[in-house]
Amino acid sequence: MRKYIDKKNTQAKAYYNDKFYLAPQIPKEDVSSDAVFAKDVEELKTSFNINEAYIQRDQLVVYIDAKDIVGVLTFLRDNLQYNFLSELSAIDWLAKSGEFEIFYQMLSTSKRKRMRVKFFIKEKQEIQTVSRIYKSADWAEREMYDMFGVRIVGHHYMKRILMPDDWHDHPLRKTYPLHGDEEAQWYEIDKIFGKEYRDIIGPEERDGARIVEKDTYKFSRIKHEVPFGEDYSETPIETDYQEEGGMPIVRKLSKKDVKILKERP
Repeated sequence: MRKYIDKKNTQAKAYYNDKFYLAPQIPKEDVSSDAVFAKDVEELKTSFNINEAYIQRDQLVVYIDAKDIVGVLTFLRDNLQYNFLSELSAIDWLAKSGEFEIFYQMLSTSKRKRMRVKFFIKEKQEIQTVSRIYKSADWAEREMYDMFGVRIVGHHYMKRILMPDDWHDHPLRKTYPLHGDEEAQWYEIDKIFGKEYRDIIGPEERDGARIVEKDTYKFSRIKHEVPFGEDYSETPIETDYQEEGGMPIVRKLSKKDVKILKERP
């Protein structure tokens, strides 16, 4: 595919539009306000560098050095009883600082506590896989690579998991256009049928908000329902609540039997 040209954060304008509400920062609480979290942080500090730590919405958030991620997660599993990695992903701050913010969402079922481990990396900086520590990281790391392009080393099968192998760029980066690269509209047609069918089939419709009411393959309009693929009906159609041959134990209702109450009985 043709290489996509960076459009300087094409989604940024949405964040500064008056129609979009910007939520205030969630308050950060001191770690000392929770005895369990305070102890966890102190034990982590004995072996690793903690750049920042605070509590937010009853969850502990710690910022570490990227090089320590394997050691920190191993320590959390073996020493601090955080036995479950529920999620991991990235946040794109490339336009702002040229960095990704990587986070790992941890859960201790025995202590009933949640912790989020975070760090920053540069765009092409590599990080180590944690899939050997937590099996749940396997597909999540592949998705982070596929969607953001974060480079992960040591993974046993690091390849795209959602997009085709030959797809250019990474769809969850803020510089990626919301409806895909302009060449993406021909991707499936070229792959399945061949480029010679472009004029016959036409480009893929990539506007997710577009609705064609008369398209009976994709849309059914109330009171204008027709069988799949049949011509659209301009005349309103009256239908019963239950089709012929429906549930025998349910009394069939017809619209002519319906009574509309003007107020509650």
